[in-house]
Amino acid sequence: MDTPTPSEMDNRDHEIATLGAGCFWCVEAVFARLEGVLSVVSGYMGGQVEDPSYEDVCRGTTGHAEVAQITFDATRISFAELLDVFWKMHDPTTLNRQGADHGTQYRSAIFYHTDKQREIALESRRNLDASNAYPDPVVTEISPAQTLYEAEMYHQDYYKLNPNAPYCQYVIHPKLLKLGMEA
Repeated sequence: MDTPTPSEMDNRDHEIATLGAGCFWCVEAVFARLEGVLSVVSGYMGGQVEDPSYEDVCRGTTGHAEVAQITFDATRISFAELLDVFWKMHDPTTLNRQGADHGTQYRSAIFYHTDKQREIALESRRNLDASNAYPDPVVTEISPAQTLYEAEMYHQDYYKLNPNAPYCQYVIHPKLLKLGMEA
């Protein structure tokens, strides 16, 4: 992830994308490596409980998904390009599951922030389904963005700070390699 310069911080071309693709540690690790991404924050969205904790979300009763909220420079990377990576980084055909992670908090979700993002997301999902890239239909939720509840500090930059942790070694590292990103 690029460190934004002061002029980039004032740029009106910044947009926000909020994506859920299983564990937010994975999502954050992938999107933090993309050119044009300025910041990635792990958090919770899409539920009915205010200010949930990780433990609350893990119980599966809050309705929230683990997400990464991505601030990006739209002159350097588009929302559609972010979605291209999103589709490749996880299996969008599995309902409420990614790998060994099970529960509604691990659902595949695109939380759109504008009508334009909604249109792009719907078209992108239709195109993926039509491509027959997967034998099963895409089940990715496309919903309006709600309040992002930032995850606890120990979840932020998890892969960067804990590259040798077992989950990082066995799940995130292979995902980065599969996507051709330095791990």
